[in-house]
Amino acid sequence: MLVNLRIKNYALIEQLELQPSPLLNIITGETGAGKSIMLGAIGLLLGNRADTKVLFNTAEKCVVEGIFDISSYNLEELFNKEDVDYDSQCILRREITPTGKSRAFINDTPVTLDALRTIGANLMDIHSQHDTLLLGDTAFQLNIVDLYAGNNGIKEHYQNTYRQYKKLESDYKKLEAELAQAQKELDYNTFLLNELEEAKLVENEQEELETQLKQLEHAEEIKLKLSQALQYLSESEYNVAVSLKDASYLLNQVTPYGEHFQELKERLDSCLIEINDIAAEVETAERRTEADPEKAEQTQERLTLIYNLQRKHQARDNAELLQIQADLQQKVSSVLNLDESISRTKKQMDIAYEQVTQLAGQLSESRQLVFPKFQEEIHALLAELGMPNARIVFQHGTGSPTATGIDVISILFSANKGSAPQTLSKAASGGEFSRLMLCVKYLLADKTALPTIIFDEIDTGISGEIAVKVGKMMQQMAKKHQLIAISHLPQMAAQGNAHYFVYKEDRADRTISRIRELSEEERVKEIAIMIAGANPSNHAFQSARELLAL
Repeated sequence: MLVNLRIKNYALIEQLELQPSPLLNIITGETGAGKSIMLGAIGLLLGNRADTKVLFNTAEKCVVEGIFDISSYNLEELFNKEDVDYDSQCILRREITPTGKSRAFINDTPVTLDALRTIGANLMDIHSQHDTLLLGDTAFQLNIVDLYAGNNGIKEHYQNTYRQYKKLESDYKKLEAELAQAQKELDYNTFLLNELEEAKLVENEQEELETQLKQLEHAEEIKLKLSQALQYLSESEYNVAVSLKDASYLLNQVTPYGEHFQELKERLDSCLIEINDIAAEVETAERRTEADPEKAEQTQERLTLIYNLQRKHQARDNAELLQIQADLQQKVSSVLNLDESISRTKKQMDIAYEQVTQLAGQLSESRQLVFPKFQEEIHALLAELGMPNARIVFQHGTGSPTATGIDVISILFSANKGSAPQTLSKAASGGEFSRLMLCVKYLLADKTALPTIIFDEIDTGISGEIAVKVGKMMQQMAKKHQLIAISHLPQMAAQGNAHYFVYKEDRADRTISRIRELSEEERVKEIAIMIAGANPSNHAFQSARELLAL
């Protein structure tokens, strides 16, 4: 339940704090004093969107914070699912900055608005006149039936199975589309693949061929230069090798005179070994270098093939061409595998559809079983609220499976004897609508585990003894749920375990909205004013005391 509510810098509210009773809380006040504004602020805790227009002072941030005692509502799994730390005292907070940025927190942990909505929906239910209009919506009506029937388990099982079926259906359609597209591209992809496979590409081949072609094209020049180098190294009369040998001989003569000369000789001998090795390799290269126009032509043709393939496939090198070849192989192979995948997915989809149909039938049967009892209990409650001839009828049909099952229902309503039931939008007045919705909420209160229920003018269109009965009904609901009700009726106000009064305070620069809990004497006066106006008579005061005594 809500144990503390704090609103700061929201619309007409500069600062407001409220510690509601765990039972029935009544909020009254003049029209425009700020009752609905307070509900708007509470709506922020449930994830409603807001902008800077809600700021009382545009230079400061708006903060709305609610502290809830949820120790007895078994919500640990929900918090774990939303990846939020669980605590028996839950704090929801919403902040709107002057720049329009919105931030949401649960137990001081930043969360998304979706997470705030999910958690908040399990802590508080705001029933407004808009919700009364929702009663005419078929999806809302179906949800009412499920809550009354206790279908949460089977409904969740059905919806999980339905989601699995829809995913398989989506996968199946996607595979079929892929197959149709792949079949269009198969011939062309096969042609491209064969062309690349016939080329027998090697990853680093291009660089080796380019080097080879340069050598073949300049073979005569290379052979001449190598021959000349060989002359200098080892074949001419005064070649490098002979000169190094002579120098080594001379150094050898002076080695007895110092270790340094020995080191120089050894270094020179190493150079001689290296020179001889180089000369041998130059000689081998010179001997192997021959002009070969035919081989040069073959090399050029191979390179031309590689260059053409790279241009065709917009590849920078053979490595990219080989990757393209692998991709084409995958595409061609996938066409051959798609039929098998389609067949397997179709089989899984058919099995899932059978499960969906079976569970939808069970869910539908469970719903239909409660129609008579639901109607009977609603009729009894409506009779207590001054509508003895009112009745509802469930119009039921079935269709193809959807996320909510196969049922198509509509609640038909008749307020008067002899009148054929019609859709709610045609048959019910505003007051009748409100009373019917209250009866529905009353029945569902025992079926749900909402800590706090807020009613915004649920008493629209009623008065007198009926208003007293509505108040008694809400008193009964408050034994299991914390209730907060905004009302204009004295009969309702008198039923509250706590009574809060919302009023305007005019300052020099602007008007602000305030709220305070009324004492017993203040309650008598406020209810008397609600009965007789701004200047209540002694009779009005007496009536107020009598209402409170009830």
